[in-house]
Amino acid sequence: MEREMPVTVEENDTLSRIRLEGTIDIGCAAELKTLLERALNSGKGVRLSMADATCLDVTAMQLLWAAGREAARSGVGFALSSPAPEPVSAALLDAGFEKSPIPDCAT
Repeated sequence: MEREMPVTVEENDTLSRIRLEGTIDIGCAAELKTLLERALNSGKGVRLSMADATCLDVTAMQLLWAAGREAARSGVGFALSSPAPEPVSAALLDAGFEKSPIPDCAT
């Protein structure tokens, strides 16, 4: 059975919106990395939605952390469009992140 794509992107003239749904793990890491790189290289702001994510493995966390660092280095706006769900926040804490590697839009 083929797995639905857990990572989608919508783009407009000023923003790339990346949406994570369900389990984000090593099985979709290459797809996530490609979409993050494309969004960051566009020079547009990037908004990440994890509202429908249920689980992030360490691979996904590392990709998001690296994307956040690259965004800061290159001056591209990169933020969560809303807070991460509790299971995802708990997984980030368990992995050693005191807070999400990506700031909320409000910050």
